[in-house]
Amino acid sequence: MTKASANEHCGAPPEQADLRPIEGAEADEELATLAKAVGHPARVQILRLLARKTACICGDIVDELPLAQSTVSQHLKVLKEAGLIRGEVDGPRVCYCLEPRALRRFKALVGGL
Repeated sequence: MTKASANEHCGAPPEQADLRPIEGAEADEELATLAKAVGHPARVQILRLLARKTACICGDIVDELPLAQSTVSQHLKVLKEAGLIRGEVDGPRVCYCLEPRALRRFKALVGGL
C-alpha cells in the first residue's frame, strides 16, 4: 500500500458534531461497550501504537507487542467490533488505523460521568 492510499483509508473523517446524548440508557450501553474494548492492556497498547502512526499499520503491530500473532488478531477484532479502529483489506493484508470519531465519542461519554 502506498503512503497516499494508506492516508486515504485512514485519514480522519470530516469533522461532524455528534449530537447523541451522553447520558441515558443508550449512552450508558455505548460507554460500557467502549470501556470493555479498552479494558485490556494489550488493546490500550494497540491504540497507542496506532495513535503514533500517520498511516495504516499491517504486520507492524505484531512486531511491536510481545504477543502471538493470533492474540494480536483477537485484540484487533475486539477493537474493530467496538468501532475504535478501522481495518482496510490491502491484498493479503489488513491495514489498521484509529477511528477518530469513535475516540472522540468515548472521551465525551467518559467526560459525561
